[in-house]
Amino acid sequence: MSYIDGFVIAVPTANKQKFIDHAQHADSVFIDLGAIRVVECWGDDVPEGKVTDFRGAVKAEPEETVVFSWIEWPDKPTRDRAMKTMTEWMENPDTADPRMDPEKNPMPFDGTRLIYGGFAPVVTL
Repeated sequence: MSYIDGFVIAVPTANKQKFIDHAQHADSVFIDLGAIRVVECWGDDVPEGKVTDFRGAVKAEPEETVVFSWIEWPDKPTRDRAMKTMTEWMENPDTADPRMDPEKNPMPFDGTRLIYGGFAPVVTL
């Protein structure tokens, strides 16, 4: 069964094209590591909630847009191998895929406010 990694981030609205360029460059790494697809969604209708909401979850400022993304993997073992590879790259940047080099492809957002998690699908229609 497939496995999903989900992400929510706040991106400065002025950096929309920079974000798209960054994602197109970096997301190909996930495909090369076995992902079935990667989807990046620019917030279009993200209301403020009374108790909690996407904007609050990532502490989005008024000049930022919420981005919701996910990576679909064929199964959890494929995802776990890919994440192990990514962790090894962070620990030893000399062996990292150059597409993940923050000097060459800097994140156009504050990565400290990124929220993410891995999810096992329970219903698929």
